[in-house]
Amino acid sequence: MSPAAGEQLSGAHREGRAVEARRVFIGAGCNRVVNNVSWGACGLVAFSTQNAVALFSPLRGEIVTTLPGHKAPVNCTLWLPTKKDVLHVRGRETHYLLSGSADGTIMAWKIGSGKGEWFHALQLPGMHKKGITCLAGRMVSDTIAIFASTSSDGIVVIWEMAIEPTTGGDCKVTCLHSLSVGLKPMVSLSLAVLPGQGGYLILAMGGLDHKIHIYCGDKAGKFIKACELKGHSDWIRSLDFSLPVMMDGERHNLFLVSSSQDRTIRIWKMTSEAAASGSSLQLRKETIEMTSYIEGPLFVAGSTSYQVSLESLLVGHEDWVYSVEWQPPTLLTGDEAHQPMSILSASMDKMMMIWRPEKTTGLWIDSVTVGELSHSALGFYGGLWQPDGRSILAHGYGGSFHMWRDVGLDSENWQPQIVPSGHFAPVSDLTWARSGQYLLSVSHDQTTRIFAPWRNQVNPGDMIYWREIARPQIHGHDLNCVTFIQGSGNHRFVSGADEKVSRVFEAPLSFLKTLQQATLLKPDISEDFDNVQVLGANMSALGLSQKPIYTHGVKESSISNSNDGPDSMETIPDAVPTVFTEPPVEDQLAWNTLWPESHKLYGHGNELFSICCDYEGKLVASSCKAQSAAVAEIWLWEVGTWKAVARLQSHSLTVTQMEFSRNNAFLLSVSRDRHLSIFSIRKTGGAEHRLVAKLEAHKRIIWACSWNPFGYEFATGSRDKSVKIWCVEDASSVKLLATLPQFRDSVTALAWMGRDRASNAGIVAAGMDNGLIELWSVSGGRASSGTQLSVACVLRFDPLLCHVSTVHRLRWRCSTDEKSTLELASCGADHTVRVFEVCGSI
Repeated sequence: MSPAAGEQLSGAHREGRAVEARRVFIGAGCNRVVNNVSWGACGLVAFSTQNAVALFSPLRGEIVTTLPGHKAPVNCTLWLPTKKDVLHVRGRETHYLLSGSADGTIMAWKIGSGKGEWFHALQLPGMHKKGITCLAGRMVSDTIAIFASTSSDGIVVIWEMAIEPTTGGDCKVTCLHSLSVGLKPMVSLSLAVLPGQGGYLILAMGGLDHKIHIYCGDKAGKFIKACELKGHSDWIRSLDFSLPVMMDGERHNLFLVSSSQDRTIRIWKMTSEAAASGSSLQLRKETIEMTSYIEGPLFVAGSTSYQVSLESLLVGHEDWVYSVEWQPPTLLTGDEAHQPMSILSASMDKMMMIWRPEKTTGLWIDSVTVGELSHSALGFYGGLWQPDGRSILAHGYGGSFHMWRDVGLDSENWQPQIVPSGHFAPVSDLTWARSGQYLLSVSHDQTTRIFAPWRNQVNPGDMIYWREIARPQIHGHDLNCVTFIQGSGNHRFVSGADEKVSRVFEAPLSFLKTLQQATLLKPDISEDFDNVQVLGANMSALGLSQKPIYTHGVKESSISNSNDGPDSMETIPDAVPTVFTEPPVEDQLAWNTLWPESHKLYGHGNELFSICCDYEGKLVASSCKAQSAAVAEIWLWEVGTWKAVARLQSHSLTVTQMEFSRNNAFLLSVSRDRHLSIFSIRKTGGAEHRLVAKLEAHKRIIWACSWNPFGYEFATGSRDKSVKIWCVEDASSVKLLATLPQFRDSVTALAWMGRDRASNAGIVAAGMDNGLIELWSVSGGRASSGTQLSVACVLRFDPLLCHVSTVHRLRWRCSTDEKSTLELASCGADHTVRVFEVCGSI
């Protein structure tokens, strides 16, 4: 698939076997917090997804790895060297990444940018009692970095990191100073080297008291308060120092930009006394102009005093301004850094603006405005510059990224770019399409998403990257389970959420044609485009049902909707179903890729929890959350009529997973009541069923089950950290064949893949509560052949490849040929969807 830089392998060569797993795809959304995204001088973007730190390559538009280690959600990240440290970046092979989490932990990661290697460097001493809210720092030499951390506990800590610039070097972090800022904690920081001073640093911090606090200190880390800057009328959300700027013959001008929840941006100018002394200051007072500054406080650092003044007040955003950032400096000849006078701001009004001073008047104006038009989004939590200033990146409320690049030659022309996407809440279930062409996942972020490998139309032999190509369902409840309806016919799936209704969706014409563009394959014979009358779907006002848009009714609907008055109940504009010839961006995904809902299945008394379909596509089984036997019934629905044809009674608590045997003769179910049940199913007009066996299989909750595709063997996994292999004998009883050695944590997901029918050989993938995945080979065990069941662990995935929280579901990609390379999909509580390639002699 995409063996690009940063590719990770997890091999079993340590155990003497040539089985290995490779990362093919990671889909993940961004944590919905400020300060959690950082664009490094090495070119990679770091962001947090639940308890992990993810790295993505803007050039390829894909996530290259996730870094495990934190035990709580990650709030903020910081690269060292920063984008401002252009003098210290040249020729550097090793970069460091800092991450701070909600439990007060700060970790450092070592990133080998040239080779695509990443290591956990160290965990900082626990100085904070509560969650880290911001990290800011600078390189003060090629081997020394000073950075500051702030937390909800009202403490700001100054740290020193001594790093080796070489690849094999190490780093050492020491705490220099701790500042207590009182009951109103700081939420934003910025650190800079004072101009004209060899060893003095300036630290700006802002927070809940509406003031900007300026501290000065030396490289030893002893900071003292210099002054306060007042003006904002709400929380300070972002601060950023520029590099020293030369203006009008003056040197040593330092600019600080601040943004606030009062919707304004302020630019503060700090001029050293040497640059603002004598007659020039007097002259400026006499000739007051629009650009004249308002004098603020004076502070002293070392032997130099600095005059602070308000350079400009920028008003343009209509909501809280969450982030501001100076354009990164460029390196001039002669080892001099040039600071462009350009500021990027991002706001909850769904807009990012680039502010620059006008050439003639010097007034700051918004010269570029980009934004998101999606009606389901609430705005941006932050905006960042690419190190070279050619691209800008925003992250939004929906865990989404938005990137624009200036592709203009003579004038600026900012165009949307491809970025990674994914869920921003735990991913509860996933399934492969019956053709194996794409992957469908559902999440507690109330969305259903489709991921697929997208082939380059111009050069089909190019690298294949996985993309999100559709968002079939955007719901008003957390989604818990999903299954594809097998068999012939259009692409259809059934999903269950935190409601008592299952919903059936059918692929519209726009998706079928987009899928054809993505795969560059001719459509299946069963997919007759001419017979598909539905082009797409519209979201209803309450966000629950999705109404079809018919191919013959597109023009009529647009005319009729234009007559709706402003008081109409459904004021949501119509979707525009589109056939995409390149991967869609967030705006398009959120609005124009919905699938129409064709049926609702009523019957359950509580929220849906588990769902599955037989292999002929004729029966759907569903279960709901239950505390009693009456509610814990499994309902069987007939595909086509969508009527309930049976209600299976056996369990007394929630049925956690169900699966039909490959020949559809049996339905296996496991439950919170620690029992497994086997039902025989016969489809004769309805669905005749009989409880074949019920037994207490484990000592704790049973989370997962999976059938052997070649027979009547099946596996169960439980909170008791065990996996057991069973067999249905004579269609009347269940026999325990083997109990695998105890796992390191609760087993929460299982998937059995057949490899060789003759020897009854296969692979069982097991996912655990700690996010790790193991592969076990299983063979033999048939009474007819007289062979003993043989089980062995063939691969333990590298933790860098795995989830960092509970694995919710594992699914093997179905393939008709018994090829040597297999694909395994997984999803988990860490908000990620992952696809692995497993190869080797298994």
